[in-house]
Amino acid sequence: MIFIRSILFNVVFYLNLMFWMVVAIPTFLMSYRAIMQVAKLWGLTSLFWLRVICGIKAEFRGVEKIPPGALIVAAKHQSAWETFALLWMFHDPAFILKRELRWIPLFGWFTWKGRMVPVDRGAGSQGLAAMNERAWQELARGRQLIIFPEGTRRPVGAEPKYKYGIVHLYAGAGVPCLPIALNSGLFWPRRTFLRVPGTVVVEILDPIPPGLDKEAFAARLHNDLETATARLIAEGRREIARNLR
Repeated sequence: MIFIRSILFNVVFYLNLMFWMVVAIPTFLMSYRAIMQVAKLWGLTSLFWLRVICGIKAEFRGVEKIPPGALIVAAKHQSAWETFALLWMFHDPAFILKRELRWIPLFGWFTWKGRMVPVDRGAGSQGLAAMNERAWQELARGRQLIIFPEGTRRPVGAEPKYKYGIVHLYAGAGVPCLPIALNSGLFWPRRTFLRVPGTVVVEILDPIPPGLDKEAFAARLHNDLETATARLIAEGRREIARNLR
């Protein structure tokens, strides 16, 4: 049944995405906030279909810890799930994403309209500097900038590999950093179409205030995220084991 439900969900997921992309076309003539509202609806409907078809629920802990205004959101990245599921939590979110995604017809144009922040991974320090400049511009608008500190999806249990880019971003931003731990990779594993029933848990941790030196910030971010993520993964594995009995 997991196999069949996974196939059905993947079909519905992409049909749902295409539906909202069509709905979003008029937003090209509106403020960027209009496309972000459509993106939030896409995320919420995707969560709905994931629960209905695959039996994958979502639990969001600590939402009350989100401070108002400009913010760097540093989230673990285990699957595609968090690219749509985190949007609804923030007033004015923006993702840092790889530049190549902007080349996808229609979808990429929406990322441009939504003022997403592209990063050219092949440009080295110049690409990092350009990303930071764009990111600081969006933060100056009071937006919540979502970044995956490891730069790409990492399988559950893999050794963490944090990029130094978030440290440079934090050092020049002057805003809090909000770490987010999760266990989505247990239920939406990377590089497979299978969706495993259970509860994805997202835990918003205590904000890291601005002004820490680079080494202190990097150490705290790593410790907070990895400690909480390990706990959530253990919790998710216990749930999966119960479901298999």
